[in-house]
Amino acid sequence: ANKLPIAVEALILDLKREYSNWGAPKIREKIIKKYPDVKPPAKSTVHAVLDRNGLVKHRKGRKRFKAKGTALNHVTEPNQLWCADYKGEFMLGNRQYCYPLTITDYASRYLLSCEALASTREEFAFEIFKKAFKEYGLPDSIRTDNGTPFASGQSFYNLTKLSVWWMRLGINVERIKPGNPQENGRHERMHLTLKLETTRPPRENLISQQEVFDKFCKVFNDERPHEGIENKYPAEVYKPSKREFKPLQPLYYPLHDKTITVTQCGRICDRTMKVSLSRAFAGQQVGIKEMEDGIWVVSFLDYDLGYFDDKAKRVEPVEDPFGIQKV
Repeated sequence: ANKLPIAVEALILDLKREYSNWGAPKIREKIIKKYPDVKPPAKSTVHAVLDRNGLVKHRKGRKRFKAKGTALNHVTEPNQLWCADYKGEFMLGNRQYCYPLTITDYASRYLLSCEALASTREEFAFEIFKKAFKEYGLPDSIRTDNGTPFASGQSFYNLTKLSVWWMRLGINVERIKPGNPQENGRHERMHLTLKLETTRPPRENLISQQEVFDKFCKVFNDERPHEGIENKYPAEVYKPSKREFKPLQPLYYPLHDKTITVTQCGRICDRTMKVSLSRAFAGQQVGIKEMEDGIWVVSFLDYDLGYFDDKAKRVEPVEDPFGIQKV
């Protein structure tokens, strides 16, 4: 989304303080008439600015949800938190690069997956996580860094199709702070061991490298004591989740005016309405509800994503409900 100039945002807030009972439509009209040199923002943009600054009165019975992080000292049981990352890519004997995708259970140290992939493409990651979910069930939360395909700096709230899918499955999405790999420190330490024992030297191709990874997983889980779990093996501590991986059912928003399936190009389309949201939500159902004078809120699951109005071409985000979690 195009960022609103700071001066215009300040003007909106000043007008709201001066006319406390005015909503976005009146404030926008005041800007048009009193400040003709200022490019008027959309009504939905004005509304989003007011919302981000706590100046919108929400209807009673409507709760604004925000994702919560997982405090590490509260992670005591398997499947409360999984950690995922790509170990740094390295070149194989055939000159092809290998991108190992790894998934661990935080509490037990169990290495759930270590897959030799040809790239970090999203479709490859989908298949690996599907495999893990089918075998081990679903975790409460997944923690990752801010890299592809877990997050995207070019996307709405940095979400990707992968992270949106996790949310649909009822998994909390957590991201560490950029440049702070220590927030995934336990996983990073496993990567150091993985690098030392499986990539020196690298194997000839992905198939032979995967064979080495499989052997490493077996030893890491079933034969290697870990001091953090009283020198037990991860396989002695880990138990599959009771939350089964099941096919997703379409979402429905009975308290909204409409339930709309986002197009493959990331738009909300309904009759003459064509509003850009994000390709991360392609194929997902969102709810839209008119809040005031042609201003609509867009919701996904329990989260409000942002606003648009009758003339807007895109959704204006509110405060990020999926922001970096305190970990």
